[in-house]
Amino acid sequence: MNMEFTHIHEGRARMVDISYKEKSVRRAVASGYIQLKPETIEAIRHRQVEKGNVLATARIAAVQAVKRTWDTIPMCHQIPITHVDVDFDVEDDRVHAVVEVRSVGRTGVEMEALHGVSVALLTVWDMVKSAEKDETGNYPGTVISDIRVVEKVKEEV
Repeated sequence: MNMEFTHIHEGRARMVDISYKEKSVRRAVASGYIQLKPETIEAIRHRQVEKGNVLATARIAAVQAVKRTWDTIPMCHQIPITHVDVDFDVEDDRVHAVVEVRSVGRTGVEMEALHGVSVALLTVWDMVKSAEKDETGNYPGTVISDIRVVEKVKEEV
C-alpha cells in the first residue's frame, strides 16, 4: 500500500497549496470526554468549583482555540471561521464536549473542531484539578479520551 501525504513533498513538511481550490461551505463536528470523580461532577453541576463556572470558561476556551488553530498546528491554514458552537453533557462520571465549526473557504475545519474540543477538555481539567488530585498530587482517575471527528461536510457555495 503506497500512501501519499499531502503535507510531505520531497521529504519535507509543507503547507498544502489551496490557492486554486473552489470555495465551499465547510462543517466539522468533533467530540471528546474527560473522566472525573463523582464529587467533581457534582461540583460542576452545582457551580461550586472555586475557580468559577467550569463549562462557561471551557466554552470560551474552545471558541478561542478554534479561532487560533492555525497558530498552534504548524501546517493548518488561517481560515475564516463563520460559526462555532460548543456543547457539554455532564454525565455521572464524565463531561462530554462537542464542538461544531463552520467556514466558507478552500479547506476543511476538522482540525479546528478537534482543537476546540481538546482545549475545552483541558480547560475543564485545569478548572477542577485541585479536586481531582490524590494525596500524592497526581490524577489517577482523570482521563481525557475519545477525541475524534464525528462529522465532516463539504457543500458547494
